[in-house]
Amino acid sequence: MDSFMQAAIDEAQAGWDEGGIPIGSVIVYRGKIIGRGHNRRVQKGSSILHGEMDAFENAGRQPASVYRECTLYTTLSPCSMCSGAILLYAIPRVVIGENRSFMGDEALLRSRGVELTVLDDPACIELMARMMRDKPALWNEDIGR
Repeated sequence: MDSFMQAAIDEAQAGWDEGGIPIGSVIVYRGKIIGRGHNRRVQKGSSILHGEMDAFENAGRQPASVYRECTLYTTLSPCSMCSGAILLYAIPRVVIGENRSFMGDEALLRSRGVELTVLDDPACIELMARMMRDKPALWNEDIGR
């Protein structure tokens, strides 16, 4: 397994262990993680701290030139909000753990030239299956249902 996707999975597991939603993300620049995060909506009472948004927040203020060279790894297909942030910061590549349980705005990202790789990773699939099975109301809240 790719070490960067494993780091995103570790973030997702941390979110679950904290009582939250198991979605994690890391932002990689020139072979180094510059931001990592996981969904903290439950833990922080936040409306926007999805895994990708938390990774952006933890990366801190970066020049546009840095983001234009980054790859974002996420355990789940990015929602509209997170896809918007990816486009805003011109992240050129996104590696997605899985998109079976939720199909985000992949078509939009592709239409704007973002290179997407979907791994269909069993660990990512199991994290979300467990979430949907054990905490369906929380899952529905997170995706706006």
